[in-house]
Amino acid sequence: MDIWIVGLGKATIIYAVPLIFAALGGLFSERSGIVNIGLEGMMTGGAFFAIYGSDVGGSSIVGVLFAVAAGMALAAIHAVATITFHADQIISGTAIVLIAAGLINFLNLNLFGPNGSPASLAVPAKVGGISVLVLLAIAAVVVTQYVVFRTPFGLRLRSVGEHPRAADTVGISVVRYRYIGVLVSGALAGLGGAFISFNVSSYSEGMVAGNGYIALAALIIGKWKPMGCVLASLLFGLSQGLVARVHGVSPDLISMLPYVITLIVLVGFVGKSIAPAAAGKPYDAH
Repeated sequence: MDIWIVGLGKATIIYAVPLIFAALGGLFSERSGIVNIGLEGMMTGGAFFAIYGSDVGGSSIVGVLFAVAAGMALAAIHAVATITFHADQIISGTAIVLIAAGLINFLNLNLFGPNGSPASLAVPAKVGGISVLVLLAIAAVVVTQYVVFRTPFGLRLRSVGEHPRAADTVGISVVRYRYIGVLVSGALAGLGGAFISFNVSSYSEGMVAGNGYIALAALIIGKWKPMGCVLASLLFGLSQGLVARVHGVSPDLISMLPYVITLIVLVGFVGKSIAPAAAGKPYDAH
């Protein structure tokens, strides 16, 4: 029984960490007023480039940097489309997911060949048996809590997501803070993707498997607050860990259950979580 519980605990962490990274990323973006449906695509970019960077650089550190850069590059496209050109944020985010899926599959085939990415690569070091990326996720929660709710920068970021016109009136650059929010979102989503691929030391098509969307659900359930995102992510991680240990049931049904659980929990929070007032609304200073 003890072994089963320990195994479940490890599985919960493995499933929850990428959700925590991505949900925190979504928090930065949506607190600035930009809905980021594209988290799934940014995680996909991070998952692939973490492995590619480790392969070409011979170091997991290079892989992590590549993952962050990939997430930010895709986030930059979303930012330009929604902030500069006022594109619909849902459509733009969906486009990012589709672009990432097609582009990464193309790169995977052409850079690694038909056999896919290397099977054995350098992975992030461990401290006391704990992956550095897990520790980084914990640090990200603490830093996000402090930066968003305890600093002048965080106050300005939240103000452009709640009342952009008022923020603009007092001299706060709505465009600048929204760009920062979306780019930070991409960086964190890239780290979430990196954790997924580093966990199995390779990249395979579809491995992000909807985690970006589940992270969005965690963000909503967590009421756009760091600790709320963590608790929701752990809940989803626990549900996935439990489902993975169910035997004698159709694999298709098992793979579906985490998303059913996500939907049920999310429906229960509809109307109870209030998004930033300006989230999803383009801002024109003129």
